Amino acid sequence: MGNIEQYIEHTLLKKNLKNGDIEKLCKEAIEHKFKAVCIFPEYLKIAKDFLKNKGPILVTVIDFPDGDKTPEEKEKEARSAIEMGAQEIDLVMDILALKDKNYSKVFDGISRVVKIDHNVLVKVIMETCYLNHDEKVIACALAQLARARFVKTSTGFGKAGATIEDVLLLKKTIGKNMHVKASGGIKTLEEAMMFINAGASRIGTSAALKMLK
Repeated sequence: MGNIEQYIEHTLLKKNLKNGDIEKLCKEAIEHKFKAVCIFPEYLKIAKDFLKNKGPILVTVIDFPDGDKTPEEKEKEARSAIEMGAQEIDLVMDILALKDKNYSKVFDGISRVVKIDHNVLVKVIMETCYLNHDEKVIACALAQLARARFVKTSTGFGKAGATIEDVLLLKKTIGKNMHVKASGGIKTLEEAMMFINAGASRIGTSAALKMLK
């Protein structure tokens, strides 16, 4: 697959980084023509200035990694991130509410973020390692109803990351009008290609440079 770079979100989700770390991430993304960089909101301004008109999309995470903030808090955090330059939002779904069958809270948390700016693509992180089959299907349905554009497997901070089985299930459930981002534990080019072949449109990884080697 010759254009693997255009599937990759070059990811660095660590706290207490130096400005140079973010600039290095952005420089690597530009050099290798990665689809995006994915960082915490705290570093958006640095990355925005560095990436301006240079190609890679600027992605940030909201309510990460736990997903247990109120819908109002999710909206406030996302609105601030968009004002700072985020072009895409990876939003952690309220997994506890989902398991408690409080579907209105889950939906509201997603919908409020989607409605902020329809030009900003929203990906809903499901943390699939904590969900059973039915919960994954319901999570996809709620993301669809809220008009999110992607569902995403994992934060990378759970007990497990992406699996081929989950990507196949998510893609089958959401159909052609939404997309899947696979993330969490994807370390090699062979793994990335397997996820893409299973239906993933994006790969979130902190091992992008290693993959290309």
